Amino acid sequence: MTLRLTIHLLLHVLVPGIAAGLVFRNQWKKAWLVMIAVMVVDLDHLLATPVFDPGRCSIGFHPLHSYAAIFCYLVMTAIPQSRLIGTGLLIHMAVDGLDCFWMDCFWR
Repeated sequence: MTLRLTIHLLLHVLVPGIAAGLVFRNQWKKAWLVMIAVMVVDLDHLLATPVFDPGRCSIGFHPLHSYAAIFCYLVMTAIPQSRLIGTGLLIHMAVDGLDCFWMDCFWR
């Protein structure tokens, strides 16, 4: 496993944990688990050929990583019943976006 992939995967676990502890303090365990569970959004990678391309930015490429989808995730944060899921999805997109930024700046 490459250093970039290791950092990327760690951020997908650590950032939701930090957010859960800071924002959803009273229910941080549930919040963290929900935000980790939204990683199922990466199933849209299975629609791509190849499934994994280390040089491809997932933001704007995969259907569930599209800008329209990200807008829907933002709207979800305004609805109390879907706030945790929307927050988890936005965090996921932010981590993926950070990876795209790093890929352009450091990893090539």
